[in-house]
Amino acid sequence: MDSLCYKPGLKLCSLSSSSSSRLPKPRRRLLRTYRAPLSELRLGMDNKLDPSKPGSDPLVAAAKRTAIGFAAAAAVVSMCGCDSPALAESLTVAFPVSRAREVNRVQKTLVETWGLIRETFIDPTFNHQDWDLKLQQTMVEIFPLKSADAAYNKISGMLATLGDPFTRIISPKEYQSFRIGSDGNLQGVGLFINVEPSSGHLVVLSCVDGSPAARAGIHEGDELVEIDGVNVAGINGETAAQKLRGRVGTTVTVKLYSGTEHGSGSGFREVKLPREVIRLSPISSSVISHRSRDGHETKTGYVRLSAFSQTAASEMESTIQEMENQGVQSYILDLRNNPGGLVKAGLDVAQIWLDGDETLVHTIDREGNMLPITMANGRALTHDPLVVLVNEGSASASEILAGALHDNGRAVLVGHKTFGKGKIQSVTELDDGSALFITVAKYLSPALHDIDQVGIAPDVQCTPDMLTSSKLLGSKDKSSASPLEVDSCIMVAEHELEIQEEKGTAS
Repeated sequence: MDSLCYKPGLKLCSLSSSSSSRLPKPRRRLLRTYRAPLSELRLGMDNKLDPSKPGSDPLVAAAKRTAIGFAAAAAVVSMCGCDSPALAESLTVAFPVSRAREVNRVQKTLVETWGLIRETFIDPTFNHQDWDLKLQQTMVEIFPLKSADAAYNKISGMLATLGDPFTRIISPKEYQSFRIGSDGNLQGVGLFINVEPSSGHLVVLSCVDGSPAARAGIHEGDELVEIDGVNVAGINGETAAQKLRGRVGTTVTVKLYSGTEHGSGSGFREVKLPREVIRLSPISSSVISHRSRDGHETKTGYVRLSAFSQTAASEMESTIQEMENQGVQSYILDLRNNPGGLVKAGLDVAQIWLDGDETLVHTIDREGNMLPITMANGRALTHDPLVVLVNEGSASASEILAGALHDNGRAVLVGHKTFGKGKIQSVTELDDGSALFITVAKYLSPALHDIDQVGIAPDVQCTPDMLTSSKLLGSKDKSSASPLEVDSCIMVAEHELEIQEEKGTAS
């Protein structure tokens, strides 16, 4: 998934007496109002409202309507001034407060969600429905509820009517996990755990290299039995992960069952783990040495990018620079099964490989305006031949990067057709810690190829039967070769690099 940071927030605003007088008297004391600023969102485009044309925006038209009353609640839409000059206009929404405190908090989240969708969603028709009426209907449905979960379900239902699966709301805990993936850092012990489907047990998938868990000798396949003396039977992986995370300097005690493979006795053991800052790198790399056809040893830099986090570009730059110092002569960039991440990270990675003022991607806003995002005086770290590996799991920012490198003649694409997600989401942290993902733009490749629901077709496919070609297998000894050297797509990529080198087509 692709993301931009966007947080206008909501401010408390007093309601005018003329508006409040329209509300039923028994509900007046329960009325609460929130003000959603009409901020601008930038992605190489400008959605700023034009104050000289107050009738040109549907928000202004809505502000002129009379208040609409309904059975269990009431809403008043009006305009009021903001304190900040940058937020010259804002929308005020009034609603009766639920007597259930947790539901009341979700009511505010509903207003936040509705306002942000109204301002930035890619489809200004909101899937051909009255979005103001949708707020009223959802508020009526939420008002009598007793639990926050039920209220959140109503918000999700409201968003589902937009017909866009990528526009959604997630809980505070889910958002924390999303931020960990985007930031590339967490405070914890360095364990990746998940529920084993057949047994329902929590098992260790892996440990982060150098983490407290790795230093303690915890291994893949170990079963997690207790956390701080509490049995974890029946809880999911996310709940267990929350218990393992915590402030740096604190400790957590875990009980593990390792069988007889890694331990002795009963196979149970307790380990006290300190919590530290765990750095999650999206980059893994290796230098593949091999003999060229003329007998000379050559070096290919293999770089796998698993996600577009905030650290992706800086880590990619360091990796490429280090490989250049080692005398690497060609590169394979592996984007297979990379689901995306931060759009900016994808664009920053593209600039590591490209020169000049190349166009990286074209965006299309909610009004249908197309705008190119272009580099300014870019300078590539290397001009060595490059092959990019993609497959059906390469999506979003992966497709932006692959399209940028391919359409600008910098790389040959090898693999299988990509996923086909040509939409960009903004991410807004809401007042209660939840987060709203909104599709705010579509994109096309630099050569104006539509990617959404289409994907990018590689220049060369890699299939198992290609390994029967002696031209690809060469003199490789499968029994002694590394997993990278017998990967069919990597072998095809190496063949393509040889062709580039022979033709002297490095960009």
